[in-house]
Amino acid sequence: MIYGYPSVGSPLKQRDIFANVPSPRFNENALVVIDENYAGWETSWVEFADHASEVEALITLKPVTAIVGTQDCDGLRSPEITLFEIRHFREVEGKAGQTEKPKSWMHQIIRQSRINPKWFYLPPDGAIGFTEKMAADFRLVTSVPRPILAGLRRFRKGRLKKVPAEHFRERVGEFFRRLPYDPWYALDKE
Repeated sequence: MIYGYPSVGSPLKQRDIFANVPSPRFNENALVVIDENYAGWETSWVEFADHASEVEALITLKPVTAIVGTQDCDGLRSPEITLFEIRHFREVEGKAGQTEKPKSWMHQIIRQSRINPKWFYLPPDGAIGFTEKMAADFRLVTSVPRPILAGLRRFRKGRLKKVPAEHFRERVGEFFRRLPYDPWYALDKE
């Protein structure tokens, strides 16, 4: 399989898979702000941002499964660790829709991985907690302060092994280095 299972004390690495990563969510039109006396009032993000000061607010923290995207060298010093949410493959890749047969799955995963760099496929594995085909969704990014994530290592479910980790690193780079490209520019009159 493609997963390894590091010890709890093992350092954080790009490719570590965590459950229960805190991912903040808030309603930008109904942000509850708390002052120094713990009194709260509702405001919008636009109103708050106009004042450009730091404030404490009530937000929702959703526990998500995620994979570390920060490179190992940056992860040693960076104050924040970047993670990509892991979701069911059918949610990330809409074209998988009603796919059921193994041959269709293989075709779908291979074909879409070539033309659609927004995800990295993660096969099912009961030991890591994936009962279905999953994907790291590069469009859903969250960050966690490094000391907090290090304190959450007991939620680390596994880590990609060497070769899949190299593929993951390349896939992340491919997604973030892509440029908008108009293939029809050569046919313009200009």
